[in-house]
Amino acid sequence: MSWKKPTAGIILAAGMSTRLGKSKQLLHLKGKCLLERVLDACLGSELDKTFLVLGHQHQTIVQTLDQQLRHPNIEVVINSNYREGQSQSLRAGLLAASNAYASVMFLLGDQPIVDSEMIDFLLNRFWNSRKDICIPVNRGKRRNPVIFSSNWYDRLLEIKGDIGARQIIAANVQHVLAVDVENSMYFHDIDTEEDYKRLLNYITNK
Repeated sequence: MSWKKPTAGIILAAGMSTRLGKSKQLLHLKGKCLLERVLDACLGSELDKTFLVLGHQHQTIVQTLDQQLRHPNIEVVINSNYREGQSQSLRAGLLAASNAYASVMFLLGDQPIVDSEMIDFLLNRFWNSRKDICIPVNRGKRRNPVIFSSNWYDRLLEIKGDIGARQIIAANVQHVLAVDVENSMYFHDIDTEEDYKRLLNYITNK
């Protein structure tokens, strides 16, 4: 529905990769770093603009991705409070995007299998529904990326800690469009070396 457009993408990629012990944003996956793949997916989709929220080691990441980050549809947002949890990245991205966009899609910077096709599938289901929150569901579990209309911006800005928007979704199921997605690899993120190896193997043999 037109009242939900335009839609911005907000990539949450400010974390410290504590469990992995190195910056996962720059891990290489078949010729591209992890974050580069997420950016490519956003740029190839129907999202109107993409806000990349960085924090830990942001200078190194910006230097590494310099060419791609010059794209006119990408804006880098620095979250200096990244140690306070994911809610601060969500807040930083939303503050940068909210005035100009009727809805936002929050994407995780460590889910590189989410592609343009997947993003557009969720966007179109969301745009054509009467609901103003949209989540993918795989094997009965809520996943990411998640879409919110501007009706929820004030509530999202109140979130604290490292919980993201889970509580808002759980408390407002009547507003949620749940979209079934069969391929669980879309939602495979990287927290450990084992996660990285599994993803590398999947992409190599794809």
